Amino acid sequence: MTVPAAARHYRIGEAAERAGTTTRTIRYYEELGLLGTGSGRDKGAQRLYTESDVSRLEELIRLRDLLGLTLDELVELAEAEAARAALRNQWADSATNDERLQIVDAAIPLVERQLELIEARRERVVACARDLDEKLRRLEQLRRDLAPH
Repeated sequence: MTVPAAARHYRIGEAAERAGTTTRTIRYYEELGLLGTGSGRDKGAQRLYTESDVSRLEELIRLRDLLGLTLDELVELAEAEAARAALRNQWADSATNDERLQIVDAAIPLVERQLELIEARRERVVACARDLDEKLRRLEQLRRDLAPH
């Protein structure tokens, strides 16, 4: 009999290997509140992670690496995403347009802040690309100036 993927639990080393990170990173992310697995665990008990925990860890690492986020920014993005998830649950339970309007009003600043963080990173990447493009143009001009005619 096979165990369904959703019911599978991974030890910390297995979770780290699956996510392409270290056990130290996982422990640190738990400390920061990025992964909730550590808080419900008895002191000294073995850390066990679900498929959902591993997926969340992979997403956090992808965001960190792709966007070059600081840990504080990563925490901020993750907290905003968790708040948005809670609002999505409220939306499903809401019955009136007034309740849904309040949910939308609460979600807008969360998404705006996430977008601010990402836009700031994009601006830095664009500026870096512009600098490299200028360096490349100067080098190509230098090559033309130095090449025998």
